Amino acid sequence: MRAPRGVRERNTVIAGVGKSQTGRRLQRAPIELVLEACLAAVSDAGLALGDIDGLVHVPGGPGIAELQDVLSFDLAWHGSIAGGPAQLSAVMQASMAVSSGLCRHVLVYHHVATRGAGPPGPPRAAGGDQWLLPFRAATPMHWNALRGARFLHEANVSREQLGAIVLNARRNAAANPAAVYTEPLTMEDYLAARVISTPITLLDCDVPVDGCTAFVVSHADYAPDAPQPAVQLHAFGAALSTRLRWTEWDDVTDVMDEVAAQLWSRSVVGPDDVDVAALYDGFSFHTAMWIQALGFCERGEVGAFLEGGERIARTGSLPLHTDGGQLSGGRLHGFGHLAEACWQLRGDLGERQVEGAEVAVVTNGASPIAGAMVLTRRR
Repeated sequence: MRAPRGVRERNTVIAGVGKSQTGRRLQRAPIELVLEACLAAVSDAGLALGDIDGLVHVPGGPGIAELQDVLSFDLAWHGSIAGGPAQLSAVMQASMAVSSGLCRHVLVYHHVATRGAGPPGPPRAAGGDQWLLPFRAATPMHWNALRGARFLHEANVSREQLGAIVLNARRNAAANPAAVYTEPLTMEDYLAARVISTPITLLDCDVPVDGCTAFVVSHADYAPDAPQPAVQLHAFGAALSTRLRWTEWDDVTDVMDEVAAQLWSRSVVGPDDVDVAALYDGFSFHTAMWIQALGFCERGEVGAFLEGGERIARTGSLPLHTDGGQLSGGRLHGFGHLAEACWQLRGDLGERQVEGAEVAVVTNGASPIAGAMVLTRRR
């Protein structure tokens, strides 16, 4: 991998964080949730709407035109990000726009909904799908089940070890008033959960919700004027040198490994310096994959790392999913992870605060798109 020419993301900070009400089937208009999150983020950053000169969103809800109709921004740059290194790419693009001088304060938002636009059409055996459909792998659930089964076998991860991720998320969700599922969960409950597509059970899946998360990405020289402690964007990982279809990879974690290698090559910190981790958990084994890819354990030893759940507990060596993650808190496509990481670095989370948190790592996606970033607390 080529060495970076410069780590321009360090010219930028997350100055504001906003999150709407989050829950299952809220029966609220999507634009309501978007406005709630966006206005909260702008206010949190200590800015007025007229200060926002950049706007970017991840498709999936009200777009830029609709938000512009309501809030009448005067924009120097705007964008809509689909694809790339997963949903976090919108934050990366905002950072690039600010560090290049196109704009100064970029509002980034992503809306999610419990229900999609409608039932999918019949699967078609086109492109790479022709190799999956004959095996009834017609949805992302099935594709991920195939990858998960291979990873868990090769990494020798037991059901109980994987269950430690699920139980840890549920314990942490109990301290998060916004989490969807907070009732206690036992290992017996986990092992008895209904199988959806082997090895995925109902409790291995993230929780669909309605909601919106928003951030204000600003130039670093604004940090001293921000009313809240600004969070430093320290390094990004967004590499891709292989084919986009995981069926063509030598290993099911190839892209995640590339992203992690680039991330640490751009950082002055490493895995041993991380105080808080918010690792993508669309399915529970995605988190196990990221733990290995990021070097928190040796290859093939992630099961032992997860054994008993002590290491990933809020008081452990790698506090993980301190808000319940997507498995219990709700699926916000990684934006919820980023919000929690920012709040942890600010140090204002009360019961679920990790004491002395200064370095956080956030990941998004798993296959075939994946992204990661390191955030640090500004001194």
